Amino acid sequence: MSYIELQDITFSYTDDESPVIHNFSLSVEKGTCLILQGDNGSGKSTIFRLLNGLNFPQKGKYFFDGTEITPALMKNNTSAKQFHKRVGYLFQDPDVMLFNARVYDEVAFGPRQLGLSDAETTSRVEDCLKLFQLTDLAGKAPYHLSGGQKKRVALAAVMALNPEVLILDEPLAGLDRKTAAWLIDFLKQLKSAGKTLIIATHNDHLCSELGDAVCDLTPEEPEE
Repeated sequence: MSYIELQDITFSYTDDESPVIHNFSLSVEKGTCLILQGDNGSGKSTIFRLLNGLNFPQKGKYFFDGTEITPALMKNNTSAKQFHKRVGYLFQDPDVMLFNARVYDEVAFGPRQLGLSDAETTSRVEDCLKLFQLTDLAGKAPYHLSGGQKKRVALAAVMALNPEVLILDEPLAGLDRKTAAWLIDFLKQLKSAGKTLIIATHNDHLCSELGDAVCDLTPEEPEE
């Protein structure tokens, strides 16, 4: 069995609508980078929500590192915390993720939720603030920052948990060229360190630099 595996997944948000995902399977090996592509509405964000345990399939199974991820498992507070420590999710829009009054508290939120000691939390936050060039912004309100700064804060908040898997939805969206180049270089370093990456993107440069495999969700054109 692969490190991450979706087996014949079918999912719809309501009982009276057609499935967003139908009989879909996916496997990702540890330490690799999978590129997810497809038009808007093709199901990329839905797959990401399933992989993060935010939704669950009506049919099929999801296994992470040999464990089936189920509603019952995720209702267990200890199991859910352990899972979300190992799997980090960066939304396309960082505003969806940012809700604390200060950048510092945004980055500290995850470690605090996990019950880490004050000393460990402080160490992780300071390291991430330095890594993402946010130290001077630690006392600022996230909603006052630029788009690129918000993206760095959101990524710092995810990385403060030191996840094994990083799932990114269009990570280069809204970034200037310099910030985008920095982010690609950072992701390359993560991959070299053994992290597993799953990235939704249409950026050819990111694909060529990082992708080990591509999953294209665009429906095939019917034959005439």
